[in-house]
Amino acid sequence: MLPRAVKVYLAVEPCDMRKSFRGLTGVIRQRFQDDPLSGHVFCFFNRRRTLLKCIVHDGTGLLIYYKKLSRGTFQIPPAPQDQVRMQVDAGTLAMILEGVDLRGAKRRLRHRRRDRQAAEN
Repeated sequence: MLPRAVKVYLAVEPCDMRKSFRGLTGVIRQRFQDDPLSGHVFCFFNRRRTLLKCIVHDGTGLLIYYKKLSRGTFQIPPAPQDQVRMQVDAGTLAMILEGVDLRGAKRRLRHRRRDRQAAEN
């Protein structure tokens, strides 16, 4: 499980899977307008969604996680209009990696910590 401060971003547009560290960090800087050294996880899919690359800076260097499916495709949530990336939580990323059909997945309500300001009101 990822720490709560770590955000997970999925690229909305397909990515050229020949890109490695420099190419992916360039996409993060140019298209996402974000810092690849932020510690957040940035995920990219090919056009057919059979390949996935996630890149993250772990504090000591960049790490690429690369997964190729033998069968099937990665299913991602519907993309927001006019966005180049979408934010998901670590649980959604885990379901994408495990091949869970997100259309049928339902989240149950869980206790969430309220921030101090909301608790005071």
